[in-house]
Amino acid sequence: MKMRCVVCSSEYPALAVRYRCDCGGTLDVLPTPFDGTLQRFDQRLASKAPLDRSGVFRFRELVAPGLTAHVTRREGNTGLYDHPTVDAYCGVGVRLKHEGENPTGSFKDRGMCVAVSVAKQLGMAGVACASTGNTSASMAAYAASAGLDATVFIPDGEIAFGKLAQAMAYGSRTLQIAGDFDDAMRLVEQVCHERGLYLVNSVNPFRIEGQKAIGFELLQDLDWQVPDWIVLPGGNLGNNTAIAKGLMELHAAGLIERLPRIGVIQAAGANPLYTAWTTGQDPVPVKADTVATAIKIGNPVSWRKSLRGLVATQGVVEQVSDAEILDAKAVVDAAGIGAEPASCATVAGIRKLVASGVIQPGQTVTGVLTGHLLKDPDVVVKYHQGGHARSNAPTRCGATLDDVLAAL
Repeated sequence: MKMRCVVCSSEYPALAVRYRCDCGGTLDVLPTPFDGTLQRFDQRLASKAPLDRSGVFRFRELVAPGLTAHVTRREGNTGLYDHPTVDAYCGVGVRLKHEGENPTGSFKDRGMCVAVSVAKQLGMAGVACASTGNTSASMAAYAASAGLDATVFIPDGEIAFGKLAQAMAYGSRTLQIAGDFDDAMRLVEQVCHERGLYLVNSVNPFRIEGQKAIGFELLQDLDWQVPDWIVLPGGNLGNNTAIAKGLMELHAAGLIERLPRIGVIQAAGANPLYTAWTTGQDPVPVKADTVATAIKIGNPVSWRKSLRGLVATQGVVEQVSDAEILDAKAVVDAAGIGAEPASCATVAGIRKLVASGVIQPGQTVTGVLTGHLLKDPDVVVKYHQGGHARSNAPTRCGATLDDVLAAL
């Protein structure tokens, strides 16, 4: 395997402690030729072997094939859901891939199993990341499974307890930085260099390799029929980068006939990619402010790769307000599917793209929900006690049968 710079095209050995090119550009892991068919991956669905049971390593010929020290928790294998109330809300039929069903409750497990496997194969003593929550939970769990030390840098006071609790429970060392995510990201890169820790944020190209499997498994769910759209939230932009990269590789290998269009949805309070897309300029960092903490990122590290994938798939970028996110979340939750706020930017964005005519009636639309409902329960309780149109607040009543019957 080799890595190539997305800016200057310099190449480096893949299995090395390197995240950026000497020119400062981010790196891609180059694909290895695959001489099999998609049916090979379908056959593995009946296997009980740990790697075949993984929704990432099932596709191992397409995901970092040089790995030998695999760390897996049977990640992936997430559900693909539809519901009439979600369809009605969006104005089009939608199927939602729920990555919140991963072992630690978010899509991060897809990329983390590969990044931590690389750390183990390289003989690293520990791993580290900056996080608004989901990355830290995932890294801590996989590091514990691999017997590696884990260090998390989080923004002070800007992380949901449902996520922080996981990092603490899995035994990571947690540092609360007096700043935002972008401050934590700047510091963790410096500390990894000084202390010889392996950085597993999405600047790590192997994180992207694992997250490609979201697209692979989505297509497998659809019997390898390519949908017209894949829509997902955009924060640090590793996810849409990964899905586009994986599908472009499948297309180049002749394994799929066409590419879907990709829609990236940002929160209006954390929208540097949206601004760049609409102005035609490079992204300008912003001070992120949104209830969707998982995408509360003002200076996304993967923006250049993200734009590459959007251009290749004739994609679009849209933004949605916090109010639109929370209303969409209420719909998704009430459908019995449930997801954290950042996930529901997907549904809010699909509704907006349908209303504007970008998504056409009759097109096949899929969306990615990135995290579990219980990642951010405080947001749920505040919304439903806030008197919104879709609120479902508890009703207080007395402790007698008559009181309960009257309340009902």
